[in-house]
Amino acid sequence: MNILLVGAGLSGAVIGRRLAEAGHDITIVDGRDHIGGNCHTERDAETDVMVHVYGPHIFHTDDEEVWNYVNEFTTFMPYKNRVKTTSQGQVFSLPINLHTINQYYGKTMRPDEAREFIASIGDSSIEEPETFEEQALKFVGPDLYEAFFKGYTEKQWGCSPTELPASILKRLPVRFNYDDNYFFHKFQGMPENGYTPMIEAILKHDKITVKLNTWYTPEMGEGFDHVFWSGPLDGFFDYKLGRLGYRTLDFEKFTEQGDYQGCAVMNYGDRDVPFTRITEHKHFSPWEEHEGTVCYREFSRSCTPDDIPYYPIRMVDEKAMLADYVALAEESEGVTFVGRLGTYRYLDMDVTIREAMDTATMFLEHQENGSKMPAFAVSPQ
Repeated sequence: MNILLVGAGLSGAVIGRRLAEAGHDITIVDGRDHIGGNCHTERDAETDVMVHVYGPHIFHTDDEEVWNYVNEFTTFMPYKNRVKTTSQGQVFSLPINLHTINQYYGKTMRPDEAREFIASIGDSSIEEPETFEEQALKFVGPDLYEAFFKGYTEKQWGCSPTELPASILKRLPVRFNYDDNYFFHKFQGMPENGYTPMIEAILKHDKITVKLNTWYTPEMGEGFDHVFWSGPLDGFFDYKLGRLGYRTLDFEKFTEQGDYQGCAVMNYGDRDVPFTRITEHKHFSPWEEHEGTVCYREFSRSCTPDDIPYYPIRMVDEKAMLADYVALAEESEGVTFVGRLGTYRYLDMDVTIREAMDTATMFLEHQENGSKMPAFAVSPQ
C-alpha cells in the first residue's frame, strides 16, 4: 500500500518506520524545513551548545518497551530534571519537597512533622476540589499556592486558576523528603546528540520518503491508500467549525559566557515577572563542556492562526467544539488522526511513541482482516 503521513515528528516517524518494515511504501510530508516537529534540536552556531529549538524535551517513562525502542536509534545519557523556581526574592526547589517547605517557613521539620504541618495549613473545608485553585488550597494552603502556583499558572494559561480544572494540578506532587528529581519515572535520559538525529535514524528506511517544506493539500491525499494526520485536528477540516484553543510560546534567546543560572530550568513564580521560566540549554547535555551558553526566556500567550500551537486548552468551549470535530473525523474515509495535535491532547514523548506504535499495529491488524481503520486509535474525548 501507498501510505501518506502528514508530519515528520515522533508520531509520523514511528508509524512510518513500523509500516515500512511491514512492506508498505511510505511518504512523509512536513511544512517545516526540518524533521522532528517540536522535538527538533540543533547546534547553536555561536556556542556549539545543543539547543532544544522549541523548548526543552526531557525523556522520561515507565514503559520499558518504549525505552528500548528509542535506544535502538540513539544513545541515551543519564539525565535528571531538577527544576528551581525564583519566588518572592528567593530560589526554591521544585516540585515542593521537604527542603522547599523547610526553607519557605524557616523550619527544620522531619518528614512526619512536615506532613502534619502541610495538612494543618490546607483548606479542609474543600471536600472535592473542582478548580486548580481549590486543589492547591486544599493540599498546600494559601502561602505555597501564592508562592509557587498562582502567578506561574496565570502566566502559563492566561486566565485565573479559578477557571482551570483541578486535574491540571494533580500532576504536581508534594514530597516529604529531599528528592528534587522532577519526575518519578524509572527510565530518564537525554539523547546524546539530540532528538533530531534520533528521529532521522528512525526515518532511515528504503521504503520511507520524506518531503520537507511541503504543505498537505486534500488533493495530495487522494493519491494514497491511507493518510495518517498528525497536524491540528481542526486544521484537517480547514477550521470549518472554528479554531480549537491553544496556548503558544515565544522564546527570547540570548547567549552569555560561562554559566548563566546554574541549572537547566528556572521558573519564575511572581506574576510581575512577564516570562514563565528561563531555560539554559547546555545543562540539558551535562556530559558536554562549553564556554558559552544559550538561554531562552519563555513567554506564554494565546495562539493565533500564525503561531505554533503548544498546549491544548481543553476548557468547556473547546471540548464542545472538539466533540463536533471528532464526529466529522469519524465520518471521514481513509484517514487516521494521531499525536498531540491530531487528537488535541497534551502528550509526553513516551506516550506519543507508545500510541504511534499501537496505532501502526492496529493498522496492520485491520489490513490483515480487511476491516476499516478507525479515525482515532485513541479517543480525544
